Amino acid sequence: MKKRIMASLLAAACVLSVASCGGNNAATTTTTAAPAANNDTAAATTTEAAPAANNDATTEAPATEAPATDAAPAADEGDTFNIYAWNEEFKGFFEKYQPGYDAATQTLDGVKVVWTINPSADLVYQTKLDEALMANADAAPADKVDLFLAEADYILKYTDSDFTMDISQLGLSQVDTEYQYTVDAASDSNGKIKGVSFQCCPSGLIYRRSIAKAVLGTDDPDEVQAQLDSWEKYDAVAAKAKEQGYYMHAAYAETYRVFSNNATGPWVSGGTLSIPSVVEDWTNQAKTYYDNGYILDTLPGIWDDGKNAEMFNTGKTMCFFGPAWYFNFCMGNAQDPDNGCYGDWAVIKGPQAHFWGGTWMLAATGTDNPTLVAKVMKAFTEDESVCEQLIKNEGQFTNNKNVNQKFAEDPNYGNAFLGGQNDVAVFAGMTDSIVWQNATIYDQACNEGYQDCIKGYIDGSIDKDTALQNFYSKIREQYPSVTTP
Repeated sequence: MKKRIMASLLAAACVLSVASCGGNNAATTTTTAAPAANNDTAAATTTEAAPAANNDATTEAPATEAPATDAAPAADEGDTFNIYAWNEEFKGFFEKYQPGYDAATQTLDGVKVVWTINPSADLVYQTKLDEALMANADAAPADKVDLFLAEADYILKYTDSDFTMDISQLGLSQVDTEYQYTVDAASDSNGKIKGVSFQCCPSGLIYRRSIAKAVLGTDDPDEVQAQLDSWEKYDAVAAKAKEQGYYMHAAYAETYRVFSNNATGPWVSGGTLSIPSVVEDWTNQAKTYYDNGYILDTLPGIWDDGKNAEMFNTGKTMCFFGPAWYFNFCMGNAQDPDNGCYGDWAVIKGPQAHFWGGTWMLAATGTDNPTLVAKVMKAFTEDESVCEQLIKNEGQFTNNKNVNQKFAEDPNYGNAFLGGQNDVAVFAGMTDSIVWQNATIYDQACNEGYQDCIKGYIDGSIDKDTALQNFYSKIREQYPSVTTP
């Protein structure tokens, strides 16, 4: 049954990859050799996944013996360690900090490491990964997927399938230094833990200090927080910022995750789709902000160049929203040595606590390198020396409470990008509010589809009912069994 679900999800993913409200085309991938280490870019490298083999929905995924995780790889394990990801972020961390990894030979404990990296846009990553997982049982040893990454919006698709392993099969168990929501997110419907995350992702309001000083009269994080600790205050400051020639935020969807991750119910319940009330609240805010000129009138998306350009020193936007991975991995323009504004930033909780994303490591059923899979999972969650390097060198907020607390309490620690602010202390103060709830396999399609389709209503090119009908049509196309209004 679970494999039938997985097969249907693969088919649905292929449909969505060519269907969108904006008419985007599916991304094209090319075959390349395994990429060399490059920690200076977020650009995705693409390699063709193994073609799908027999998609027989009745075949059970094979079990894998639990390894001795502290020993060297067993003699009967594979000589190629295949890792699937959607960008270079974790690859860079792995190549710098994974114990036993030899960069010169690109091997881990003598086993060749091969990365298959496809972009997440238009579901290219998931489509290629799904094809490889479907073929994994019959794949040649050198082609077997061993470890792959997933993020919050679609992790349930993989944890609630037979294509991922219970970590107990790897000789692992939950450790008390992990944040509970990261464990809940990686657990299947029966409570079996299927993966681990190297990140905890409380998300905050990242503001430009110089603009805050001009608009609010201060750039001190505590004082700025006091003026932005509710949506009512945030709206009032937006009006004030406009009067002084600034934008409150740039992208029309900038605050979407703050609202959606505080939903009290799921997108789909009992097979019926309903729009969460908080998403309606966000829609009203986005429309008001566009009509009042509080955001860019070009309505860029959260990853678009128009928004990213606002991170340069010439930008007029005060607020951005995101977790530690966002300002360390996605705010390159702000860090540009010639045109950026490094150090002119700070992070606070903002109007409402929330989290955004995260990266989970999952073991593919059929892996012939379970010992190495376990070793990598342990390194990035339990090895305090590795976690410390992620904070000191990469600006991450890790999934190890002890390490995070150590930095949060260190009076000498500060993030230079944030003007010396101790961002770990800020994020540590948000973690208690993060709860994994209301998640469904439909979340990515609903979250992304709604934002895409409602944009026409926000800019006035179509009425709201038309925008909603476009959204419902998109969901029905991907998930025919879901009932829509």
